Amino acid sequence: MALSAHDAFSAGGKRRRRGRARRGALSEINVTPLVDVMLVLLIIFMISAPLLTAGVPVELPKTEAGAMQDVPDPITVSIRADGRIYVADNEVPFANLSPRLKAMADDTTRPIYVRADAKASYGTVAQVMASLSTSGFSAINLITDTGGPSSGGDENEAAP
Repeated sequence: MALSAHDAFSAGGKRRRRGRARRGALSEINVTPLVDVMLVLLIIFMISAPLLTAGVPVELPKTEAGAMQDVPDPITVSIRADGRIYVADNEVPFANLSPRLKAMADDTTRPIYVRADAKASYGTVAQVMASLSTSGFSAINLITDTGGPSSGGDENEAAP
Protein backbone atom coordinates (compact mmCIF):
# COMPACT_ATOMS: atom_id res chain seq x y z
CA MET A 1 0.00 0.00 0.00
CA ALA A 2 1.61 3.18 -1.16
CA LEU A 3 0.73 6.54 0.35
CA SER A 4 1.14 9.75 -1.47
CA ALA A 5 2.46 12.91 0.13
CA HIS A 6 -1.06 14.32 0.29
CA ASP A 7 -2.32 11.26 2.14
CA ALA A 8 0.41 11.48 4.76
CA PHE A 9 -0.76 14.91 5.88
CA SER A 10 -4.41 14.06 5.92
CA ALA A 11 -4.06 10.68 7.58
CA GLY A 12 -4.65 11.94 11.11
CA GLY A 13 -8.13 13.20 10.42
CA LYS A 14 -8.38 14.94 13.80
CA ARG A 15 -5.57 17.43 13.21
CA ARG A 16 -6.60 21.04 13.09
CA ARG A 17 -5.54 23.27 10.30
CA ARG A 18 -3.79 26.47 11.18
CA GLY A 19 -5.24 29.69 9.96
CA ARG A 20 -8.71 31.04 10.19
CA ALA A 21 -10.24 28.27 12.25
CA ARG A 22 -8.86 29.71 15.51
CA ARG A 23 -7.22 33.05 16.04
CA GLY A 24 -4.42 33.31 18.58
CA ALA A 25 -3.36 36.43 20.46
CA LEU A 26 -0.91 38.72 18.70
CA SER A 27 2.45 38.71 20.39
CA GLU A 28 3.92 41.63 18.47
CA ILE A 29 3.94 45.24 19.63
CA ASN A 30 2.73 47.84 17.20
CA VAL A 31 5.54 50.41 17.23
CA THR A 32 3.96 52.92 14.83
CA PRO A 33 2.14 54.90 17.57
CA LEU A 34 5.29 54.84 19.69
CA VAL A 35 7.36 56.30 16.85
CA ASP A 36 4.71 58.98 16.23
CA VAL A 37 4.72 60.06 19.87
CA MET A 38 8.53 60.11 20.02
CA LEU A 39 8.77 62.28 16.90
CA VAL A 40 6.26 64.75 18.33
CA LEU A 41 8.24 64.93 21.59
CA LEU A 42 11.47 65.42 19.65
CA ILE A 43 9.97 68.36 17.76
CA ILE A 44 8.65 69.91 20.97
CA PHE A 45 12.06 69.66 22.65
CA MET A 46 13.85 71.04 19.60
CA ILE A 47 11.60 74.09 19.58
CA SER A 48 11.62 74.71 23.33
CA ALA A 49 15.33 74.07 24.02
CA PRO A 50 16.61 77.45 22.72
CA LEU A 51 14.03 79.21 24.86
CA LEU A 52 15.41 77.62 28.03
CA THR A 53 18.99 78.87 27.69
CA ALA A 54 18.55 81.97 29.84
CA GLY A 55 15.75 83.11 32.07
CA VAL A 56 16.38 86.87 32.17
CA PRO A 57 14.79 88.62 29.19
CA VAL A 58 17.25 90.96 27.49
CA GLU A 59 17.33 92.35 23.97
CA LEU A 60 20.81 91.44 22.72
CA PRO A 61 22.56 93.76 20.29
CA LYS A 62 22.93 92.44 16.73
CA THR A 63 26.37 91.97 15.19
CA GLU A 64 27.80 90.20 12.17
CA ALA A 65 29.74 87.74 14.34
CA GLY A 66 29.13 84.05 13.71
CA ALA A 67 27.43 81.69 16.13
CA MET A 68 29.49 80.15 18.92
CA GLN A 69 29.84 76.48 19.67
CA ASP A 70 27.83 75.23 22.62
CA VAL A 71 29.82 74.99 25.85
CA PRO A 72 28.59 72.66 28.57
CA ASP A 73 27.53 74.37 31.79
CA PRO A 74 28.68 77.99 31.38
CA ILE A 75 27.93 80.70 33.94
CA THR A 76 25.59 83.36 32.53
CA VAL A 77 25.71 86.96 33.73
CA SER A 78 22.85 89.09 32.38
CA ILE A 79 22.65 92.88 32.45
CA ARG A 80 19.20 94.38 31.88
CA ALA A 81 18.50 97.75 30.31
CA ASP A 82 17.88 99.32 33.74
CA GLY A 83 21.33 98.19 34.97
CA ARG A 84 20.24 95.28 37.15
CA ILE A 85 22.69 92.37 37.14
CA TYR A 86 21.66 88.71 37.23
CA VAL A 87 23.73 85.57 37.70
CA ALA A 88 21.71 82.79 36.06
CA ASP A 89 18.16 83.83 37.11
CA ASN A 90 19.01 85.49 40.42
CA GLU A 91 19.51 89.24 40.83
CA VAL A 92 22.89 90.11 42.37
CA PRO A 93 24.12 93.53 43.52
CA PHE A 94 27.31 94.65 41.77
CA ALA A 95 29.27 94.52 45.05
CA ASN A 96 28.41 90.81 45.49
CA LEU A 97 29.05 89.81 41.86
CA SER A 98 32.69 88.71 42.19
CA PRO A 99 32.26 86.70 45.44
CA ARG A 100 29.13 85.04 44.05
CA LEU A 101 30.88 83.95 40.85
CA LYS A 102 33.94 82.68 42.73
CA ALA A 103 31.63 80.58 44.90
CA MET A 104 29.83 79.17 41.85
CA ALA A 105 32.93 78.38 39.76
CA ASP A 106 35.32 75.71 40.94
CA ASP A 107 38.08 77.19 38.76
CA THR A 108 38.57 80.47 36.91
CA THR A 109 38.83 78.76 33.52
CA ARG A 110 35.08 78.03 33.45
CA PRO A 111 33.52 80.16 30.70
CA ILE A 112 31.35 83.12 31.66
CA TYR A 113 28.79 84.49 29.20
CA VAL A 114 27.87 88.15 29.60
CA ARG A 115 24.45 88.91 28.08
CA ALA A 116 23.91 92.65 28.09
CA ASP A 117 20.76 94.33 26.82
CA ALA A 118 21.33 96.56 23.77
CA LYS A 119 19.98 99.52 25.77
CA ALA A 120 22.14 98.84 28.83
CA SER A 121 24.68 101.49 29.80
CA TYR A 122 28.13 100.91 28.33
CA GLY A 123 29.58 101.87 31.72
CA THR A 124 27.68 99.13 33.51
CA VAL A 125 28.76 96.49 30.99
CA ALA A 126 32.37 97.68 31.20
CA GLN A 127 32.30 97.59 35.02
CA VAL A 128 30.91 94.04 35.08
CA MET A 129 33.50 92.80 32.58
CA ALA A 130 36.32 94.53 34.48
CA SER A 131 35.11 92.98 37.73
CA LEU A 132 35.13 89.54 36.11
CA SER A 133 38.61 90.10 34.72
CA THR A 134 40.08 91.29 38.01
CA SER A 135 38.46 88.32 39.79
CA GLY A 136 40.70 86.03 37.76
CA PHE A 137 38.24 84.77 35.16
CA SER A 138 39.90 84.45 31.77
CA ALA A 139 37.14 83.02 29.57
CA ILE A 140 34.71 85.95 29.39
CA ASN A 141 32.39 86.00 26.37
CA LEU A 142 30.08 88.84 25.36
CA ILE A 143 26.93 87.36 23.80
CA THR A 144 25.18 89.10 20.88
CA ASP A 145 22.57 88.18 18.27
CA THR A 146 23.63 87.47 14.72
CA GLY A 147 22.34 89.34 11.70
CA GLY A 148 23.52 92.84 12.51
CA PRO A 149 24.91 95.41 10.11
CA SER A 150 27.98 94.48 8.13
CA SER A 151 31.23 96.32 8.73
CA GLY A 152 32.01 96.12 5.01
CA GLY A 153 30.97 99.32 3.27
CA ASP A 154 28.01 99.20 0.94
CA GLU A 155 28.40 101.44 -2.09
CA ASN A 156 24.69 102.33 -2.09
CA GLU A 157 24.74 103.70 1.46
CA ALA A 158 25.53 107.33 1.98
CA ALA A 159 28.31 108.14 4.41
CA PRO A 160 27.13 110.03 7.54
